[in-house]
Amino acid sequence: MRYGWMAAALIGVAALAAAKPRAPATPATSPQAYQEVIKCRTVTEDSARLRCFDQAAAALQQAAERRDIVIVDRAQVRQTRRSLFGIEGLRLPFFGGGGDESEEMSQLDGIVASASQLGDGRWVIRLEEGGTWVQTDDNPISLWPKPGQKVLIRRAALGSYMMRINGQPGVRARRQF
Repeated sequence: MRYGWMAAALIGVAALAAAKPRAPATPATSPQAYQEVIKCRTVTEDSARLRCFDQAAAALQQAAERRDIVIVDRAQVRQTRRSLFGIEGLRLPFFGGGGDESEEMSQLDGIVASASQLGDGRWVIRLEEGGTWVQTDDNPISLWPKPGQKVLIRRAALGSYMMRINGQPGVRARRQF
């Protein structure tokens, strides 16, 4: 159930395809229910086109009610990208990771919700909007992190991340679920 929302969102590619003008979608990239609605645009006779749209819209609504298809807008995609930032191996095209490099996130601004120190002196930082980051290097954080402080996490070299807390020098970190 933990990733059920992700599976549902994967099917929402139809809405993303419709949101940005581009070449017509191929059958492999959009759900059948969406294709049927688009196909109705080619019907020339008015009453036949209306009948086609009514049937296709009803099928699309039923698919959405069964959660066979989920429609998401660009703001929802951006929010999902934020929540998934730093999770390695997750390269979904419509969440920033499969060709849409113009919208791929390179950094995340957040607020510390809580901070704790491990036995080896490294920090664990939980962000207000979710996500936990663990320091991976031995660099000291001079001023201990506190709830409410700003955090900037950016992509660094070779798949690593740098985390700056309250404007201090960065430390290496990795995302933890």
